[in-house]
Amino acid sequence: QVQLVESGGGLVQPGGSLRLSCAASGSIFSINAMGWYRQAPGKQREFVARIFSSGITNYTDSVKGRFTISGDNAKNTVFLQMNSLKPEDTAVYYCHVPGAWGPGTQVTVSS
Repeated sequence: QVQLVESGGGLVQPGGSLRLSCAASGSIFSINAMGWYRQAPGKQREFVARIFSSGITNYTDSVKGRFTISGDNAKNTVFLQMNSLKPEDTAVYYCHVPGAWGPGTQVTVSS
């Protein structure tokens, strides 16, 4: 079983940046991809970005060119660099691997 813990959320003004981190522990040998999802109030959880152990990345269209996912295999950690943040990026951001979710970290974009 894998345990995930996110960090790095907070309040930022529109146009600002935040960097989220997700540390994995437990049965990490089974991980071949790590991703980020988000859930805004009153909306369903949605896919944001994913990185495979090969280095291949996927992004949802609304964050392409603004968000960058990366990983540190030695530290079993994945990052989400979020630039040019918009109010519509406000959500709880969750780290995900198949079979496990982190508790989430709040990101609020507001002036």
